[in-house]
Amino acid sequence: MFNNNKDKRKVNGSSQSPALNMISEGTKLKGTINSQNDIRIAGQIDGEIVSKGKLIITSSGKLHGDAKVADADIAGTIEGTIRVTGKLNLRQTAIVNGDIFTKTLIVEEGAQINGACNMGEEEKMASKTIAKAEKKAEIKA
Repeated sequence: MFNNNKDKRKVNGSSQSPALNMISEGTKLKGTINSQNDIRIAGQIDGEIVSKGKLIITSSGKLHGDAKVADADIAGTIEGTIRVTGKLNLRQTAIVNGDIFTKTLIVEEGAQINGACNMGEEEKMASKTIAKAEKKAEIKA
């Protein structure tokens, strides 16, 4: 009667709550983060982030390097390329100094993008980028 297991979430086939990796404000990390789960950054990362989950960068968070994630919600700063296979949400305090590759983009008023923005399926974006590079090489030759 009181042992109701219907409320538990199934994660990777087991009954667990979803995991979240957190880098707190005031923390600096140098290296590569590779995770199957969500990542929340309030501190500073110097390196690469690869995740099958969601990347959350708070207004105090900074990433100096590239990111390849499923979804992202950015309120802080990114200095590098970000590749999002799903939805990228840039909050009003977000600053992206680098290229963006995403399927869906939501930008709040005040967010800054200093780089190229490529939207659509990743395979199509990659072929467009290669075609542009080949055209530039032909023009220079």
